[in-house]
Amino acid sequence: MDQNEAPVLEALAEHQKLKRYGFTPPAHRQGRGVDQRVLEVLGEQSFKSDVVASSGLDDRKSSNGYLSKAEELMAEAVEADKAFFSTCGSSLSVKAAILAVTRGEGELLISRDAHKSVTSGLVLSGLQPRWIKPRWDNELKMSHPPAPETVEEMWQRYPDASAALIVSPTPYGTCADIEAIAEICHKRGKPLIVDEAWGAQLPFHPDTPTWAMSAGADICVVSVHKMGLGFEQGSIFHLQGNLVDPVRLNQCADILSTTSANVMLYAAMDGWRRQMVQEGKGMIDKALELARGLRRDIDTLPGLHVLEDELVHAEASHDLDILHILFDVSELGISGYQVTDWLRENCRLDLGTNDHRRVEAVISVADDQETADWLLAGLRELIGAAPNLPRPPAVVIPDEADLFLETAMLPRDAFFGPVEVIPVEEAPGRIAAEMATPYPPGVPLLLPGERINQAAVDYLRSGVEAGMVLPDPADPTFKTVRVVREEAHRSF
Repeated sequence: MDQNEAPVLEALAEHQKLKRYGFTPPAHRQGRGVDQRVLEVLGEQSFKSDVVASSGLDDRKSSNGYLSKAEELMAEAVEADKAFFSTCGSSLSVKAAILAVTRGEGELLISRDAHKSVTSGLVLSGLQPRWIKPRWDNELKMSHPPAPETVEEMWQRYPDASAALIVSPTPYGTCADIEAIAEICHKRGKPLIVDEAWGAQLPFHPDTPTWAMSAGADICVVSVHKMGLGFEQGSIFHLQGNLVDPVRLNQCADILSTTSANVMLYAAMDGWRRQMVQEGKGMIDKALELARGLRRDIDTLPGLHVLEDELVHAEASHDLDILHILFDVSELGISGYQVTDWLRENCRLDLGTNDHRRVEAVISVADDQETADWLLAGLRELIGAAPNLPRPPAVVIPDEADLFLETAMLPRDAFFGPVEVIPVEEAPGRIAAEMATPYPPGVPLLLPGERINQAAVDYLRSGVEAGMVLPDPADPTFKTVRVVREEAHRSF
């Protein structure tokens, strides 16, 4: 195939050149009816590019096959057997993968550091999760991907599980030994799903952590918007081998996804693939060089420490994506929550993952020395302002023994069954009926069906008081919590 082509993007350009007009959705008619105040913000071109996929970009039979050809080009570019584009984010892609490998029944081995979208898949499917414990660093109070030995132990305990699912890289850039884990799964004839949402760039450079497909994974889910150059919600899931039915995988995605996919997301992913094939190595070279320099520069700033050696050793991560610059701010006497808020308010800088003592800046191929200097300047201002910021309340972090809660019910049963709302002080011993997810990065501490303990309550309450965001509980202040009604639970 000709990797210099971008069929969806080129078809969209041709559509605009021919000045096609459709009496079909979208009703804005390429921007004709849109409020001028909206056009001033979003731009007329964005509406011209928002066309319906069939009877618009393509004919009513999709006979030109623009999307299917773009997916074939993507699969060839990264040496996967098949690639599927999604416009509903990796949250949909990972649910489709879960349903495809389990057929919606039985057990699934899942790393407990999985994103909340995985839990949503469990609620929808009714599957029984068998949680794989990540490696827990009790000093840093953070988790790393699970060890192969732990995955092996879980297969021995639950040999009838349909598949295993792990996250690599994590939102912190730490990586699993995917090759070893894939071998463990395959010797049992079971597939491995890797949630590689943060790994869009990995297939295009030899000096990045090993890409999941190269390491033997069967399904790999990638968020193009995270580390690639696509729009939010753009996702691709790749497939290889014969352990997963590609037709079922595609149909599971079709069941979950929208029938009104945004062509702009397809076009951006298509164009990004071509750009990576043509220029990706050089672009990633520059990003890695920029990240190395920025890591050194941040680490020399007073009160800041960039984590690196602590994240890559025998008891931690198998590898590290250095584009994730995670730094500790605790010597400044303030929290990561405060750092994130202060930089946004005073320096117009937005950072992502944050917790009680750390903040992360993620470098992409779009960054350059100008953006790096902007970050450094903001951090220097922050250091000067830190003595005048209020001291944050202490966050009570659980020890490992209290961190992984007992699964007392299926997540689906707990979520959809009879519930009651109680003061959070009464929650220890009760079964959660909702998620509680510190965000970002979006890994739930409480899941539906898990028995709440005092350590979890103390952590979440103290975290909220210190600035933690919990977007999914009905009460985001976590003064109350939804739990399984006791009378109902006794009848199970």
